[in-house]
Amino acid sequence: MRSKLNQYSVCSSSLLIVAGVVMAAAIALPVNAAETTAAKAANKTSVQASTSANINQAAWGTYQKPFAATSPWNSRPIAPSFGDFVIPKSTYSPGVAGGEWSTGVFLANTGDTPMTVTGLPKTKGLWDPDAEAFHDVTVPRWPSNVVAASASDGHADIVDPVTGIVHSFWQLKKVDGQWVAAQYAWTRIDGRGWGDPAHYFQGSRAAGVPTAAGLIRKHEINDGDTMYRHALAMSLTFNALSPNPTYIFPATSADTNAAKENSGKIPEGALVMLPPSYDTQKIVNPDLRKVAETLKTYGAYVVDRNFGTPFFIYVENGAGFDLHKGGWNKTVADDLERMRVALRQVVNAQSWVDGNEKPVVQEKKFNLLSMRGPWQLQAGTTAGNFDTWQQTVVFPATSTRITQVNYSSRGLHPLAWIGPEVGKTYRVAAQTTGDAKLRLQVREPSGTPLYFDSNELANGDSKTFKWPSKTAIVTVHAISGVGGPSTVRGELLLQD
Repeated sequence: MRSKLNQYSVCSSSLLIVAGVVMAAAIALPVNAAETTAAKAANKTSVQASTSANINQAAWGTYQKPFAATSPWNSRPIAPSFGDFVIPKSTYSPGVAGGEWSTGVFLANTGDTPMTVTGLPKTKGLWDPDAEAFHDVTVPRWPSNVVAASASDGHADIVDPVTGIVHSFWQLKKVDGQWVAAQYAWTRIDGRGWGDPAHYFQGSRAAGVPTAAGLIRKHEINDGDTMYRHALAMSLTFNALSPNPTYIFPATSADTNAAKENSGKIPEGALVMLPPSYDTQKIVNPDLRKVAETLKTYGAYVVDRNFGTPFFIYVENGAGFDLHKGGWNKTVADDLERMRVALRQVVNAQSWVDGNEKPVVQEKKFNLLSMRGPWQLQAGTTAGNFDTWQQTVVFPATSTRITQVNYSSRGLHPLAWIGPEVGKTYRVAAQTTGDAKLRLQVREPSGTPLYFDSNELANGDSKTFKWPSKTAIVTVHAISGVGGPSTVRGELLLQD
């Protein structure tokens, strides 16, 4: 179950303990405090402006600015329309913070050494939802400063600029000197930052996204800007989250037992915003005002579920972000409560613009076909393996062809918002190396004749067909080349 305890625990009517954040003590001002303070303020403004300029100039799809400019994370809606459901009150106050339930984002360097992460002790191993298998993962470059969040979710994301991969872990920790975790997933740092039908789980949040996605980052907090230039990441609790549907586009997953335990109306993957009329100038705390301005412009995507907090927005660990410095701040709490009442789910938008302020259409035409198993060896002696990073079946060098078959239809992972449509035309295409081949067959349930057979497709070959019915069964064949290593990948794309 992908749930979180609340980051705040109210110990009395006037005291709030913020877990996982240690603040530095205040430094006494010198005798010429006014002059020195003014100089520092001027210098701080200059540094913030310089930092903001550097971040804004950074390329999209990097450690500082994750994902493509066209990603939903970096796009914003124009003239959005809103639902009428109000996020209900719950046990605790809304929050914006880092801490034990948030995450860190760690940048790998070329000199970092590999690290193998195994499964938790006394479990079947490290779960890879994309491959739908338990297996160890060797990250080629592991930063020495990796620290997983201390609560049971144990989140941590590692960005490797060499491979362009974000490695995302759930329940990561060290046991007897060995890194272990419950679950691993990955995404492209220059990609959409959301899953798709073929690669449906791309991070350790319940919605299938990495914890770096939508995170308020260390380098953004004091950058001198009026808002964060991307959508934020938000969790809701049970009485706000919808049981049906449990998730919507662009999410590809939801919390375990969400259909049974949720009782609200907002699904994971929903974009939640403050309306344009919301007066942010009444917010006294500048850090919270910046969050509110972001919620008016970009909003926040619902990516996870928590225990008892009406809404919670995630901040990178170690950022020093604290809305309740020195103890419970009633003014901040009251402003957060007013934000709760005003937040609404976006149900439509007139249009969208990307991170470069260019018009963008949110893509909904995706590859439906994954090369994950389970595979059965039909010919040859050594089966090929599904490589999640390449999204291919990889065959070893062989003197005779290897043929393996997946009868399970798991190559088409069911998503709530997309799937084969009856009567629509689809194109199956092969992307292979080493003279390998792909074959796709579609049939109705057992006892009926074969409906479609692509036969063996070499690299670049394709065939089209109309999808027969909702009960159609897919069989995928991967056939190796002969001689050196070879790989097989397939695409199944809507043509209409």
